[in-house]
Formats: sequence, structure tokens, C-alpha cells
Amino acid sequence: MARAAALYTGGKDSTRAVQAALEDGLDVAYLITIMPSREDSWMYHSAALNLVDLSAEALEIPLVKRWSSGVKEEEVEDLYEALRGLNVEVVVSGAIASRYQLSRIEAVCRRLGLRSYAPLWGVDEEEYLRGLIEDGYEVIFVSASALGLDEGWLGRRLDEEALEELKKLKTRYGVSLALEGGEAETLVLNSPIHKRRLVIEEAFKEWRGRSGVLKVTKASLADK
Repeated sequence: MARAAALYTGGKDSTRAVQAALEDGLDVAYLITIMPSREDSWMYHSAALNLVDLSAEALEIPLVKRWSSGVKEEEVEDLYEALRGLNVEVVVSGAIASRYQLSRIEAVCRRLGLRSYAPLWGVDEEEYLRGLIEDGYEVIFVSASALGLDEGWLGRRLDEEALEELKKLKTRYGVSLALEGGEAETLVLNSPIHKRRLVIEEAFKEWRGRSGVLKVTKASLADK
């Protein structure tokens, strides 16, 4: 069984990629979180990363964190350093359509002699989101920064109603349904691979006119 390190944020794509890796027989030995110091990182998710330790605990997989400047291209080296020295053969990522992201992950893998595994690459975005809903994923939006996504999306759950609204926004504004372009970021509270579910106890919305984030100040784990 090949040992893997999974790039992980606590969001929907990285969580679903971990699930796919486990279902494909990979031994996910580590979760890897790059913590960008800039919210406009080209490579990495930034919202709600203060909860990533709790999210990893919910999956019962060891977490490795590394801080990054968030500066374009320099942040790729931070991924290299995070992976270098780990006893793994495969790197799992939740890339769906971002060639920028996937090409840089693949380049780091080549340098380290590792295999890149991106199980979500090229999926039909509507089918993918609907599959998450049907599989019992509890997902909330923790950032919003695209036309049509207002303050009301912060803390909102991904459900059929939200999916239908996203489809309308895609038609009107070209918003990616998978939200991979940074239009929004998500947090998974529960999924088929969670051993315990994440509970948000205290949070507030920080809205900046055209974009905003949900700041979670208190959270815990509960039995499923």
C-alpha cells in the first residue's frame, strides 16, 4: 500500500480528495497544510485555517503545517520544503480545473520523485457538488469574493438550493461552480471520512464591501 501525503485545508475539495485516495487503497499518512501569510495567495486556501488542526483531528490523520509567504512562485518552494523528507510516495491534491495549481504540484513531485494524484481533476462540477450533498457532506462557505456572492453566503450550507443559485451565478457572471478560482472557500463540518464532526460554536462575519470571510472564534468536535 503506497504511503501518501494529502494537501489539506479542511475544505470540500481537499477532503473529498482524501476520501478518494483512501477508497483507492492509498495509505494517507499525513495531511499537509501550507499556511499563507497573504489572503491573496495564488496557490493556497486561507480562510478558516485556524481550524485545520481540529479538522485533522476529526479525520484522525497526522497534520504537518508549514507557513508560507504567499508570494507567487516563492510559495511553491514552501510546498517542496513541507514534503521533503516525509516517508511517502504519493502527493494527493484536490485540484479540479486549475492548471496553475496542478502544474506546480506536479513540478514539486517530479523534483522529489513522488507521484501526483489528483482524483478530482476534470470532474463535471455540477455532478461533483451534487455528489457531495448526496454523500452527506456538511459544507459551509467561509469566504466569498465573486460577483453575486454577498454577505449572506458566509456561513451558508452547501445544499440543493445553494447549488441552484450557484448555477445561476455561473450563467450570469461565469462563476466556477467548484469555486476553485477563489470565488469562495469552504469548510467541511462532516463527511463520510470524518470520525467526529466539527461544531461551530462562535463566529462572526467580516464583510469588506465586495468580499468577506467568516471568522470562527470557537469550535469543537462532537460524536457523529
